[in-house]
Amino acid sequence: MPTLPWTVPNPPPPHGTAYVMASRFEVRTLKDVPRFFLRSMTAWKQVRSAPGAYGASLIAQPARRVFYTLSAWQDRDALYAYARTEPHRGIMTSLRSTMRTSTFTFWEVDITGLPITWDDARRRLAEQARTDAAGDA
Repeated sequence: MPTLPWTVPNPPPPHGTAYVMASRFEVRTLKDVPRFFLRSMTAWKQVRSAPGAYGASLIAQPARRVFYTLSAWQDRDALYAYARTEPHRGIMTSLRSTMRTSTFTFWEVDITGLPITWDDARRRLAEQARTDAAGDA
């Protein structure tokens, strides 16, 4: 599946910062891929109308059992409000048992730095995964 391109639900202001989140999810088995994919499409639909969402993109690699998300928000509160709102809240709960690994990273960026590149997001996710692994050791 191709990358779902950067979508702008709410145009950001001309100046200021955005709160960015990137995530990488790996599901346990290939049998889990369809369920995760369908649920991620529901969350994708929700983010496209979420208050405070400045942009989002998604990469699905079903054969690898891996999914990436990238989003920019007005602030941390806007992101967390989205995460606590249905259907996203229920999706997180229902998919927890299908996860092999999950990595999340957060940072702020000047509005002029939007959209975020996938190269930057993947680099930050790799750094976070190394940090998480070192903490687990």
